[in-house]
Amino acid sequence: MSLFRLDASILPGTSASAELADIVEAKWSAAHPGEQIVRRHLGTDPLPADAWTQATLAGFTPEPDRTPAQQEALALAATLAGELQAADAVMLAVPLYNYGVSQHFKAWVDLVIAGAGATTPILKGTPTVLATVRGGGYGPGTPREGWDHSTPYLRRVLADMWQADLTVIERELTLAAATPALEPLREQAAQLHGQALDAARDAGRALAAE
Repeated sequence: MSLFRLDASILPGTSASAELADIVEAKWSAAHPGEQIVRRHLGTDPLPADAWTQATLAGFTPEPDRTPAQQEALALAATLAGELQAADAVMLAVPLYNYGVSQHFKAWVDLVIAGAGATTPILKGTPTVLATVRGGGYGPGTPREGWDHSTPYLRRVLADMWQADLTVIERELTLAAATPALEPLREQAAQLHGQALDAARDAGRALAAE
């Protein structure tokens, strides 16, 4: 058995998404002691910004004519796709940044697609947990309703394109405790935090049982 874990927070020391992922990983590890965990942290070890371009151009270039940069990009794309294909379970911790996914997470997705093929259901049937967090509130009736362009995208990629057996853990108002403008929402934020922790425990137990 193996678990692939990806983190995308640019603040790993205080990451709200990592807190949820840690719980899920702990539950999985307790059920599978000594089993392999493959980690990739895009926030602290970002992928080369031009790798997807190079990998894509390589696809239109005859193999003998590919540049070293194109060859390296194709090798990276194959490695990233291989990490997912080899996993028995997947844990992704992906915060919302500027109303969408961060550029370094998008680069990872694009490179996986380049490595596996655009129509390959690379996670078909694989139990996958997504922990996604948002600093503000984006629910119905809030001023930012409809501004979360990350979670729908993540569902489309993971569940629809890659056909993962997907469980999503969501937490909002993660910045309430440190943002004066959100002070009236701190009690609600604490409740949402507790609910997310409970959801992470449930998801971890379910993932461990797969």
